[in-house]
Amino acid sequence: MTQAIHQERSGLARSLAASSLLLPEELEQALTLTRQEGKPLSTVLVEHHMLTSLDLARYCEQEYGLALLDLDDFQPEQLPPQYLNLDLIERHHALPVYTQGRVLYLAMPDPTNVAALEDFSFRFNLVTDVLLVEEHKLAQLILRLQQGGGSAMLDLDHIDDADIEQLELGQDKPAQDDEFGRGEDDAPIVRYINKIMLDAVRREASDLHFEPYEHFYRIRFRIDGLLHEVASPPANLAGRFAARLKVMARLDIAERRLPQDGRIKLKLTRNRSVDLRVNTLPTQWGEKIVIRILDSSGARLDIDQLGYDEVQKQLYLGALRKPQGMILVTGPTGSGKTVSLYTGLSILNTVTANISTAEDPIEINLPGINQVQINTKAGLSFAHALRAFLRQDPDIIMVGEIRDLETAEIAVKAAQTGHLVLSTLHTNSAAETLTRLNNMGLPAYNIASSVSLIIAQRLARKLCGHCKTPEQVPAEQLRALGFSQAQLDKGVSLHKAVGCDQCTDGYKGRIGVYEVMPMTETLANLIMEGASSLALARAAEADGMMTLRRSALEKARQGLISLAEVNRITG
Repeated sequence: MTQAIHQERSGLARSLAASSLLLPEELEQALTLTRQEGKPLSTVLVEHHMLTSLDLARYCEQEYGLALLDLDDFQPEQLPPQYLNLDLIERHHALPVYTQGRVLYLAMPDPTNVAALEDFSFRFNLVTDVLLVEEHKLAQLILRLQQGGGSAMLDLDHIDDADIEQLELGQDKPAQDDEFGRGEDDAPIVRYINKIMLDAVRREASDLHFEPYEHFYRIRFRIDGLLHEVASPPANLAGRFAARLKVMARLDIAERRLPQDGRIKLKLTRNRSVDLRVNTLPTQWGEKIVIRILDSSGARLDIDQLGYDEVQKQLYLGALRKPQGMILVTGPTGSGKTVSLYTGLSILNTVTANISTAEDPIEINLPGINQVQINTKAGLSFAHALRAFLRQDPDIIMVGEIRDLETAEIAVKAAQTGHLVLSTLHTNSAAETLTRLNNMGLPAYNIASSVSLIIAQRLARKLCGHCKTPEQVPAEQLRALGFSQAQLDKGVSLHKAVGCDQCTDGYKGRIGVYEVMPMTETLANLIMEGASSLALARAAEADGMMTLRRSALEKARQGLISLAEVNRITG
């Protein structure tokens, strides 16, 4: 056994080294990743698909004689808030679940983590004990707490006016010398905008809109893909709102005639920060400001959580296993393309792979991957970055978006010369992606030989589990909506949105709806013949491809989304 394993403090590592569950080189690779990524061994094993979460839990159950606790039964609000210490939870990947007398029970995927038991015991002056849980379920529950699902987690709900003014603006340079924000009259504006931003993070909004009009001012959040008005302050505050936001984003507050782009980094706690991308736009009644929230802590990079059908998931994983070729993810802005790509990259991210990405902007930080921020003003375009990548001995390349022929040609060349390339386009369906590449100027034979998989996707709002109610629809109408006989034979469990204090208009969260089209010999021949996107789509369906509409109907059949949502996203 290698020296690294013998030196590893974790009893789990030593136990696995003596088992047949992993090969020695696999365990050594996992231990290397724990040091590089700063994550527990159990997390690395599951995230890098060396072991499934359940297999690891079953092994620990037998090895250490512990019963396995199902965390599906726990909601964030049921956890003991007085013991939800963010520092300890993140440091040890252990979560206080409940107390019994003087004993505090910790949910842990690694029962040998003695340091966690000792630290929690010392901090709260209680006896601590282990409750064995699955790694991915623990990670999901902790994530829900970090996103504001717990009553005390992160102390976001207990920040008062004095605290909120101290939210750190994580910038690379000091603020510009400006009169705004110095006087007492500006303090309410500062507090108000900070509270709006914090509320947006709590409610998991993706965008904030600050909009001036002649007689009113409107602030809206985009939640689960739709805009919702959250405040309407006096219209005469428009200039002061714009000035404050521009100061925070390091923009020129004197420039009101041209659009500007900036960024804000809000550090909410010691271990959690949120990036905000700010864009200003001069309008008739003042500057409209839109802020995009890039909260990487809330991103789910587990392919099982994204909503792929089992066949679709295997097609994606199969394409990721290929040593070369091009995987394209397509859909409108805000359809979740980036998360699909990042999920693929997280699967591929091992110490044996050289991965480089060109992005605009970098939305999620992935340790172990070389991420490049595109800067067109400085001359660093996607095409320039791609050329540089090819001189850096790459295995896998991700291009944020194929926007022009030059970028497309370099990406195709990389895919044909032994590299795996992942990228996105803005098209409405998988078949239209092939015709779009052809219209860009790529020869048909290059498209047919380089593209290995295309994923078209949308994000659908999930029904709230607390208030959704069954909906009865006649079988004839279900057939008219597009349900196949096979789907009807499986049984249909339709639900509709109601609305409660746990959700927004009956919906909470989103799930992906996908159209996964592998390149087949039939499609390659059709491309060479110059077939239309309609002919390509029909051929793909004949080969078994599930369309976006069919995929959405399947999620409605399972009771995950409503029929109204199916019609909204697929027409």
